Amino acid sequence: MITPSHSFHRSGAPDFGALAVPLPGRPRFAPAGAEAGQPSSRPSGSREAAPRIVHLGKFYHPAPGGIESAIRSLAHAQAGIGGRVRVICMDHERGRATRVERDGPVEVVRLRRASSLCKLDHCPDLRGAIRDSGADVIHLHTPNPTMILGLMLSGSRTPLVVSHHSDVVKQKVRRLLFSPIERACYDRARLILAMSPPYAAGSPVLRRYEGRVDVLPIGLDLRGLLDPPPDVRARAEALRDSARGPIWFSCGRLVYYKGFETAMHALRHVPGTWMIAGEGPLRRPLERLAAGLGLRDRVRFLGRLPGAEDLAAHYRAAEAFWFPSNARSEAFGVVQVEAMASGCPVINAAIPHSGVPWVSRHEETGLTVPVDDPAAFAAAARRILEEPGLRARLAAGARARAASRFDSGAMGIRSMHFYASILADARGEAR
Repeated sequence: MITPSHSFHRSGAPDFGALAVPLPGRPRFAPAGAEAGQPSSRPSGSREAAPRIVHLGKFYHPAPGGIESAIRSLAHAQAGIGGRVRVICMDHERGRATRVERDGPVEVVRLRRASSLCKLDHCPDLRGAIRDSGADVIHLHTPNPTMILGLMLSGSRTPLVVSHHSDVVKQKVRRLLFSPIERACYDRARLILAMSPPYAAGSPVLRRYEGRVDVLPIGLDLRGLLDPPPDVRARAEALRDSARGPIWFSCGRLVYYKGFETAMHALRHVPGTWMIAGEGPLRRPLERLAAGLGLRDRVRFLGRLPGAEDLAAHYRAAEAFWFPSNARSEAFGVVQVEAMASGCPVINAAIPHSGVPWVSRHEETGLTVPVDDPAAFAAAARRILEEPGLRARLAAGARARAASRFDSGAMGIRSMHFYASILADARGEAR
């Protein structure tokens, strides 16, 4: 039995206004257009208590990862406008008992992992945590087989929203075996959210649910990147002084779909030092590749950076952010938004039916090149170095797009509108 640090209750809850209204000016849950994600105004009218929201995620901060960052950003944004928010996740460190923590205004239930088989974790407290959550809305973040199975076994009939962060691309056997359970879960969802319009249009999973799909782009609290403190600026200057030539920066897990081999080959034709933050199974192969190409002195493997200010300093120090991901497993690229907010142009790849080139746009916030093309990647980097005024123009466009499109406050308000519509429908069906 899990005893939360506070229970969700209606008495004394903050008002949020008339949440039970559809998004103004749009058909409810219609597929979004190319500019989905524009901020919606806060609704007005009759007043009603904010919903009790439970997010189901695989892991949560301080565990690294794009989905983990997205869940935290959304949870904090919703709490900031009156939502009562809990996150149920697995503990990213094994061996610890299930416990309840606070992350500011967000309650976090970290579940003990008793065992694991084929990336499916057994958490004995999972079903009870979902069943007894007292939620008005459950918001599931996928891919996430453990949470999907726990939700289905819990017997919960709470209105369900699914954020589909990406398709399962490489693990074909797992996808085949697990797809019936995933489909049953998605069948009961009232709303399925994609991170970008291109991903919604290109996903074979989401195309089955076209009438229930909408778009909620990931938003971040960008204040520390748009206007960094003096010590971050000083660290950036120190980084520039420490490196030979211009700095190129990348950040992410060192896994197959990040395409770092492409960037490594491109570096042979571009001056400067490439700094890579992150860990993963491909670190040793990438180190060997750097040595084999004669680039050992020009590539710095930084591991996991200790804090947000360290990351911000690297964005500011870099001539451009290298993001060579090459598969639809990369559905969005949260780190692109961070780089853009820092005024760091992005060089990314035109992954078909991915949100990556939608987040950072060619010739507006960076440069987009063909997938797995080292020559084109190198040519883009040289353009940023050599073409007069290009970097300044892209940096300004990057900051403007990050601030206007990917702000966490707008994401929070838009998500609450979505919840309002599905709760209104649920109340209507109950009458």
